[in-house]
Parts: sequence; C-alpha cells; structure tokens
Amino acid sequence: MGAPTMRVVAAYQGLPVNDENSLQDVELPVPELRPSDVLVRVRAVSVNQADVQIRAGLGRSTTPRVLGYDAAGVVEAVGPEVTTLAVGDEVWYAGDFNRPGTNAELHAVDEQIVAHKPSTLDFAQAAALPLTAITAWDTLFDRFRLTSDSTGVLLAMGGAGGVGSILIQLAKELTALRVLASASRPESRAWAQRMGADDIVDHHDLVATTSSAAPEGVDYVLSPHSRGNIEAYAEIMRPFGHITAIDQPEGLDLLPLKPKSIAWHWELMFTRTMNRTPDLIEQKRLLDAVAGLVDDGRIRTTLGPAVDDFSAAGLREAHRMVESGHTTGKVVVTR
Repeated sequence: MGAPTMRVVAAYQGLPVNDENSLQDVELPVPELRPSDVLVRVRAVSVNQADVQIRAGLGRSTTPRVLGYDAAGVVEAVGPEVTTLAVGDEVWYAGDFNRPGTNAELHAVDEQIVAHKPSTLDFAQAAALPLTAITAWDTLFDRFRLTSDSTGVLLAMGGAGGVGSILIQLAKELTALRVLASASRPESRAWAQRMGADDIVDHHDLVATTSSAAPEGVDYVLSPHSRGNIEAYAEIMRPFGHITAIDQPEGLDLLPLKPKSIAWHWELMFTRTMNRTPDLIEQKRLLDAVAGLVDDGRIRTTLGPAVDDFSAAGLREAHRMVESGHTTGKVVVTR
C-alpha cells in the first residue's frame, strides 16, 4: 500500500481569485511529524490578508503551495518529544510561514506555537482569533511596552478589521488606555463600538475627526494601511508617540515623524517561527492567556462571515470576501 494521503487546497501560481485555478483541490501525502510536532485534524481556518497577498503573488510552480495560517482543530498524533499536548486535545494556533499551511485535512505544527483552544468557543469562532490576537498582543505589550497601568490614547486604524477588532478588546481589558478606532461605513462603526472602542474616527477625514475626538493628541497608533497616512499621523500624534505598522508599503517616507520624535515599529507575528527565536514558546503562552480571557468572558470572538465549505471553491469565496475590503471581523472556512 502507498503512503496515506489527505485532501488539501493548494495554489500553483498567482491568479485572480475568480479564476477557478487560483486555488485547487489536491491530494498530498499526510505530513511526517518532526519530534516536537503535533498532527492536527483541521476543523476551521480563517483567511487573512497574508493568505490573499501570498496567493496573488505566487510564481508559477509545479509544486502545490498549501496556504493558510489560522487553524482550530483536534490533535490526531504527537511526535516523540511532545510534552504539552495529547491526542484528542482541541487546539488553536497561527501556523508557521516556513511550512505548509493549514488549508488541509491534517496539518503538522510545532507544539511550541499551539495552545488549547478556548472551551467556550466552537472551532469556527476559535479559528478567527490566533493570528490577529498574536499580532495585537505583540503590538501592545512587546512593541508599545504597555502595562495594566498605561494611560493615554490609542488609535486602532481599521477598527473593524481582524487585528483592530481584537486589539481594541485587549487594550480595553488589559490597559488603562482610551481607545479610538477608525471606521467609515455604518456597519464598520457599529462593529468597532461592539468591540469596545470609546470613540470612532473616520479614516477618510483622519486629522479632523481624530483631533475632535482627542484634542490632546494620540499616543499610540496601530497602522495596517500606512501609505498616505504618515503626514496625518505626524499631525494627530503627541511628541514621543509610537506607531506599529503591520503592512509592508515600499518606499515609505517617515521623515514627517521626526520633529515629534515619533517611534516607528514593525510587527510580524511570524518573526518567532521564521527565525526560530529562543522564546518561541511565548506564542503558546500568549494564546493560552487569550484563551483564558475568552473563557472568562472578557474577550469575544471576532468571527465575521463563515463559509461552510472546506474546499477550493469555499476558500476562493473566502479570499474574495477578504479582497473586497468590505467585511467586518474575520472570514472563516469550516469543515
């Protein structure tokens, strides 16, 4: 008999999402486990901007590229050195940029970045959170160095997006900051308010609306769309403020920030896994902490639209939704 196989959704080249070949149903061998890996039977994944951008930018290849980072599922097997998880555990995680993705029946992943999922969430609700929660947590507590006593004003640009939605909640629960969120459509404004934002500003008129909401200025900014906003940030921020960018615009001119000595930080939640940093297990601990906040009723899922079709067609639809830029919360695909 041949090696066992599994169904995956894969891409062979960067194509428009409306092309049925942009994502395809493929059979691949079940992954072999490294000593510290767990094998997860994937029950739900979310689609992030990273999935969309990577899919669209792929070069032509004869080797299928399995995308997907966020996942929630059940541990089916463990490697010989695994100590923190067991077969049957319900888990959630955000994957590893250097390994095949989670758009698969079965997925191998290092136990150091996998945590027990919140018991109060189903798989779809859980899959919405890991990548964005890690990004938001890193932004608040590693980049901005905030504590429970930190005060001031935080502006979450894209407040109805995946990162903004969880960043608002974490900031309100774990710091003493006043939180503003940018949103323009009525449904986006309502969503950001449900997440806990103290006030809503309009990114189409950022300087005027932010200056009205926070005349004293802003201390911290999450920036998912940095191009075209640097001069506005320089105007609305207090001296010695901090900005964390989660996008990658080329040729960005940051000089307008210099007169106020505003610090610019980058955040990429894959940094630990890409560089195998000594503190890799912090990703598990972070997700354990967020799971505790969820189960205590302090943090809610950011699940938005859900597609109940774990296939190439279902994932193409989810990618289409994310590309539209008109969704609130996270788009999730369930099995």
